Amino acid sequence: MSNIRNFCIIAHIDHGKSTLADRLLEKTNTISKREYQDQVLDDMDLERERGITIKSHAIQMEYYHEGKKFILNLIDTPGHVDFSYEVSRSIAACEGALLVVDATQGIQAQTISNLYKAIDHNLEIISVLNKMDMANAMPEEVKDQIVDLVGCKREDIIEASAKTGMGVERILSDIVTRIPPPKGNPEAPLQALIFDSIFNSFRGIIAYFKIVNGTIKKGDRVKFVSTDHEYNAEEIGVLKLKQDPREEISAGDVGYIISGIKISSEVKVGDTITHVKNPCGKGISGFENVKPMVFAGMYPVDADEYEDLRNSIEKLQLNDASLSFIPESSAALGFGFRCGFLGLLHMEIIQERLDREFNMDVITTVPNVSFKVFTIRGEEIDVHNPSGLPPVNHIERIEEPYIIAQVITSADYVGPIMKLCIDKRGTLKNQVYLTKDRVELTFEMPLSEIVFDFYDKLKSISKGYASFDYYYIDYQKADLVRLDILLNGEMVDALSTLIYRGHAYDFGRKICVKLKELIPRQQFDIAIQAAIGAKIIARETVKAVRKDVTAKCYGGDITRKRKLLEKQKKGKKRMRQIGNVEVPQQAFLAVLKID
Repeated sequence: MSNIRNFCIIAHIDHGKSTLADRLLEKTNTISKREYQDQVLDDMDLERERGITIKSHAIQMEYYHEGKKFILNLIDTPGHVDFSYEVSRSIAACEGALLVVDATQGIQAQTISNLYKAIDHNLEIISVLNKMDMANAMPEEVKDQIVDLVGCKREDIIEASAKTGMGVERILSDIVTRIPPPKGNPEAPLQALIFDSIFNSFRGIIAYFKIVNGTIKKGDRVKFVSTDHEYNAEEIGVLKLKQDPREEISAGDVGYIISGIKISSEVKVGDTITHVKNPCGKGISGFENVKPMVFAGMYPVDADEYEDLRNSIEKLQLNDASLSFIPESSAALGFGFRCGFLGLLHMEIIQERLDREFNMDVITTVPNVSFKVFTIRGEEIDVHNPSGLPPVNHIERIEEPYIIAQVITSADYVGPIMKLCIDKRGTLKNQVYLTKDRVELTFEMPLSEIVFDFYDKLKSISKGYASFDYYYIDYQKADLVRLDILLNGEMVDALSTLIYRGHAYDFGRKICVKLKELIPRQQFDIAIQAAIGAKIIARETVKAVRKDVTAKCYGGDITRKRKLLEKQKKGKKRMRQIGNVEVPQQAFLAVLKID
């Protein structure tokens, strides 16, 4: 065990984590020239297309230091704030972390929040200054920032370039010398923490775990502590680039187990595996349950695919434990699920993965956050969906979740960013100059304001330089109203939103204009209205397609034309009563993209 090192890489988006992981794998000869491709651990097509890491990946390397063989278990982590749950799981399975900072950009918001998580778990931090080969690198300034943040010595910071391979040898030797080996007793009863799982259609569910205490052999009878189900360990092994079967694995190792489990609800991330004959006293305290921040309804385009959608979401949940879902129904869309996500990017990725991995075509409703509603009878109701709101005369007050948002930016953009945050109902709490031209701004603001387009606007205002991170604090009272969209007097529940009263009029107006463009014309007028309760605040009309019924009248008395027009008028009236309006799929998506 003294020769095992478990470590993860933490950094902001695009600071070179995956490229550094490539260099480490090359240097330790874990992958051959034939298997090599850039960002080798990002094995999802989606990750390669977008250039982001979505899943944390575990891989084992062998490294010889001063004649001794060391086993290094690397867990590569995502950098985006929406996947911070993946990072927290990786940190729980490690004893050390490489903190990678881009020498051209300096410390960014996500670096700081992930670093605090690592420090809370008492990980040994090795600071790496990446992209030193770039012409615009600022090593001395960024080193000052790292020393201020981590409190390490200047000479401990490793100058490296993941692209050229500079400094990689020193990183490997520092991992061996500075990161402590895992603590644990191979002779004790088995305790293994599950940190991830995937579904394989031939072999069932494959769970990835880290052994804290004890030893597991192939064929052992094991059980999962939280569900108490028993299984045979049909295959165990370690994670190289592909799965590498072994006869036994013991404390400190990271590996996988295949035991023919078919039901996805039986495997939970954070659960403990132990032996049936000699079980451990209690499970390992795993990770806290993740709190979804953004909720949206997901409905199958074809109502018959409801069960397929359920199976697909369950399989996806195995691989992404931060996704939560409950069944719900909607008058406009039929049966579907109300899903909880960590953010908008997370929602977009889940939608893409459902499409690519399971061929599921889904309609997603307007995303919103969960609110607490207090009624005049003293009840407290959690509302995830605007249609679940009690009548207005029963509501005493509504509370919405607030967050602390930290924005790190260069001093040139402070004014526009402050204006953006204040427009989004934020209040400035703190402003700190990290260096002479880098500022950290701290705002308190409602979560619902950052759900839509806050991140995109922040990036465009700051020309891509501002970085952003947030954490949830509590619920506070809010002046919110339910904005309904009516088509010919019929409410479309999938387009309802809970919105701040001051923004309701503008938003309602924009939705009506947008829907007018998207809804195809019928043979009768369609009234598109935005309403708060019984009060209509905006209206647009999609004009009817008129058929010229008087074309066949040439000559003769005007009364003949009048008679035909009256007949048409009656028909139109009847048509409006029984005609229904199809809302195209683009309309639901367009509401998300309203600027």
